[in-house]
Amino acid sequence: MTTIRLTAAQALVRYLTAQRTADGAPFLAGVWAIFGHGNVAGLGEALFAAGDTLPTWRGHNEQAMAHAAIAFAKANNRRRAMAVTSSIGPGATNMLTAAALAHVNRLPVLFLPGDVFANRAPDPVLQQIEDFQDGTVSANDCFRPVSRYFDRITRPEHLLTALPRALAVMTDPAECGPATLAVCQDVQTEAFDWPEPFFQTRVRRPRRPHPDPDELAAVATALRSARQPLIIAGGGVHYAEATTALCRFAERHQIPVCETQAGKSAVPWNHPLNLGSVGVTGASAANEAARGSDLVLAVGTRLQDFTTGSWALFQNPECRVVQLNVAAYDAGKGGGLPLICDAQAGLDALSSHLDGWTSPTGPDAAARDRWRIAVDTATARPRTDLPANTPPSDAQVIGAVQRSVDDDTILVCAAGGLPGELHKLWKATRPGGYHLEYGYSCMGYEIAGGLGVKMAHPDREVVVMLGDGSYMMMNSELATSVMLGRKLITVVLDNRGFGCINRLQRATGSESFNNLLDDARHAVPSQIDFAAHMRAMGVTAEKVGSIAALEAAMARARASPSSYGIVIDTDPLATTEAGGHWWDVAVPEISDRPQVREARDQYETARTNRRPAV
Repeated sequence: MTTIRLTAAQALVRYLTAQRTADGAPFLAGVWAIFGHGNVAGLGEALFAAGDTLPTWRGHNEQAMAHAAIAFAKANNRRRAMAVTSSIGPGATNMLTAAALAHVNRLPVLFLPGDVFANRAPDPVLQQIEDFQDGTVSANDCFRPVSRYFDRITRPEHLLTALPRALAVMTDPAECGPATLAVCQDVQTEAFDWPEPFFQTRVRRPRRPHPDPDELAAVATALRSARQPLIIAGGGVHYAEATTALCRFAERHQIPVCETQAGKSAVPWNHPLNLGSVGVTGASAANEAARGSDLVLAVGTRLQDFTTGSWALFQNPECRVVQLNVAAYDAGKGGGLPLICDAQAGLDALSSHLDGWTSPTGPDAAARDRWRIAVDTATARPRTDLPANTPPSDAQVIGAVQRSVDDDTILVCAAGGLPGELHKLWKATRPGGYHLEYGYSCMGYEIAGGLGVKMAHPDREVVVMLGDGSYMMMNSELATSVMLGRKLITVVLDNRGFGCINRLQRATGSESFNNLLDDARHAVPSQIDFAAHMRAMGVTAEKVGSIAALEAAMARARASPSSYGIVIDTDPLATTEAGGHWWDVAVPEISDRPQVREARDQYETARTNRRPAV
């Protein structure tokens, strides 16, 4: 067999460049890199030689780079991905939060942290973690529980098996998630005679597992007997590119649809069968349907507690849960019927088995219309008779942004109070126009994620909405957006603290404490000029004082050729009262404060509505 002599790093890069999508695009769109002593000499040299065949992108924070890579994959429905490399030590462990985020959200990313010397000659090297009982441990072992595949490369030829395994996991619809190859820094530079077939082009086509006939028949029988079925659309609908199939299925069988955070935009907001968001941050129409449903068809969702109202939402004692999911792990949740398959293939096959059957009840049009009126009311411009210094609610800011953009805009958010308001209130028209990371609810994802979304869809406007708390956690990739010429519109809602958790704190009987800046221990009151900070990173930015001014600023932002930031002060206590559902947040059994004891009594009562695990 013909061989080619390359270093391990050169072979790794050449293998990655040979991976293609079904339409011929590179599966790996590039490598985000911050170089250090663990990767600059080996992998850095190999990436330099690769040039544009595997572009190297420079960021300012390892976690943020990984968030951008993950968002890129999510925005591409997992059809493409990116890699991220760091040095050993803090560079590597900075990526752990992002690895956990990708793991929770079932999103592909390839982590390439440098590692210690395999030959151990210079031990301990700079930044090396030493385990007193295990000489094989390094800081990269932290990646094991948050990776779908993990391997430490201590010999060049390990890549012959490790790389195909990593790519197989990243492109598998059921196992999809982060893969980590911790490459020892001396090994990166070592040469090996590689078999040339290893570098042949490999096309990574998305697999569509079809349903088992017995499972399909059982689910079809259950649906036929249902009187009030409801579809919950999750992120798997997008990843399977099954949005059209879902609409077709719902229309053919007249089953109403509600959406999770990851599933939102699978069905246009104004579709007659769309009842809106579901669960803790759900629409009243959707949650009313879920409470009375006798069969919930969950399509491509993990059924996390925000979706199920901590398993207290489905209150019909006859309710059965059907989990149509490509992952057997997820399909087993809820104690119901599994239908393990691709969302598109499963919906089409199930529709054929139903053969003309339609739901006896269909959607509650009156409840749907009442909810849409509630949305319009919450997001309307403030009344003109309010005092001039009254800060707007998050909902009013959402309304102003919504009125300022078109249907092609992609909205990006992640954590805090905004995801709940957006889940209820944002009117998503096109699939993929609503990009929320809420599986891990990671503060700091927003701006970096927006950059990754913009790289995936350079021709669409990307609007990032986030609070001042998330902005302070991670904002450095605004500078990267300017550097790369990838325009973002960033809207910062400044409620002076962690307003969402402050509201939760008060709802569980506690006093405001350590969440709002004014309630935290300080010697000097915090006065941060976010617009000035953004301008210092090269972003055109302004602060506005009203909803009308925000809409005018949004027009300027859309006309701007480069990244634009807008800051507005908001009310930390106001939230949309319509819709919603109980969420299990444990309250102390013992407290000297009567408010906490009262909250505990309410908690005990509420959790009696929880659905049994089987």
